[in-house]
Amino acid sequence: MPKKNAFYAQSGGVTAVINASACGTIETARKHKDKIGKVYAGRNGIIGALREELIDTSKESRAAIHGLLTTPSGAFGSCRHKMKSIEENRAEYERLIEVFKAHNIGYFFYNGGGDSADTCLKVSQLSEAMGYPLQAIHIPKTIDNDLPLTDNCPGFGSVAKYIAISTREAALDVASMCESSTKVFILEVMGRHAGWIAAAGGLAAEQEGDAPHIILFPEIAFNREKFLAKVKRTVKKHGFCVIVASEGAQYKDGTFLAESGLKDAFGHSQLGGLAPNLAQMVKDELGYKYHWAVADYLQRSARHIASQTDVDQAYAVGEAAVEMALAGKNAVMPAIVRGKGKRYRWSIGEVPLADVANVEKMMPRNFITRDGFNITDAARDYLEPLIQGEAYPDYKRGMPKYVRLKNEMVPKKLKKSFKI
Repeated sequence: MPKKNAFYAQSGGVTAVINASACGTIETARKHKDKIGKVYAGRNGIIGALREELIDTSKESRAAIHGLLTTPSGAFGSCRHKMKSIEENRAEYERLIEVFKAHNIGYFFYNGGGDSADTCLKVSQLSEAMGYPLQAIHIPKTIDNDLPLTDNCPGFGSVAKYIAISTREAALDVASMCESSTKVFILEVMGRHAGWIAAAGGLAAEQEGDAPHIILFPEIAFNREKFLAKVKRTVKKHGFCVIVASEGAQYKDGTFLAESGLKDAFGHSQLGGLAPNLAQMVKDELGYKYHWAVADYLQRSARHIASQTDVDQAYAVGEAAVEMALAGKNAVMPAIVRGKGKRYRWSIGEVPLADVANVEKMMPRNFITRDGFNITDAARDYLEPLIQGEAYPDYKRGMPKYVRLKNEMVPKKLKKSFKI
């Protein structure tokens, strides 16, 4: 009986270290050649499986796969394809199983956030119902750090490091010019419902009065009057005000300050324009000169300044996913477990996907100061270990060396194509 092959796919917005998880998955699978045949990767995520567009990772050299450890983006392509419930669109799930059968795939590794955890769980359930043996393991990834039952999410630590450093550097710039120029600087960061990334900006402060002076969290209802009063007091006291604002900042009724009225592929409200919105508010009411910036893709693609802790954890969850599958596990996710004590230690645990899918982990209230505008010591204690260590890539002629894979496709075996 031929060995079962494995399928790996990347989902959703990529991170600076999602390829480290791919590296951990593929390298570990290669160590178990007696149990796992080939590792196929989905071209553009789960869409690759639906279209039977599979990449044969065995065509890549050992050096190329190891190079993923220091390469940003999604090496095989990702997507924002939201698979509906089995009841609503059973055809998509049956198509996945059909493709897996055709290519003798017995291991399914889905690398993503909450929506992909849900998809992974449903694929596991349907494969069982259809009598097709499949080990479905979800590999955690999200810069938003909002997956439950894991201490933190691979991808977050590097974004946190980037935002903290960018906040400190920008604040020094503004401080040097505030006497005759900019009084208010606003940095807009990602984070729809959870303010973890914005909170990371708070690590820029070393002592009382340091920037950021204001952090806007989705968890704290935005109050225009309190916000403007805080800006005014800060400028009067320090000469300038630095603000880190989560894109998901919202009013008491749940309306986003930056809601565009449009929806993305997952059905989420599209956000954009929070920083200029706040800047205009400051100008109209207080008359201060301002500048703003949107971290956007820069924050999640900045591999050159990744956290070593984040890289190590991203690799470890990919490695653990393979080990769990070979141990007969199904519908589970490797999770990061924080050790006890002052010295930071972590290990890999295991949680059921049924408890992860469609659950968001918000900032605890005790991580946010009483006035709602900054982080507490408890938050700092949680965040600081996640940004530790520098994992610089190799450089050539002043530029980082990143891997580009061949991504050779596997010949299709099914006659019918599939429309998405």
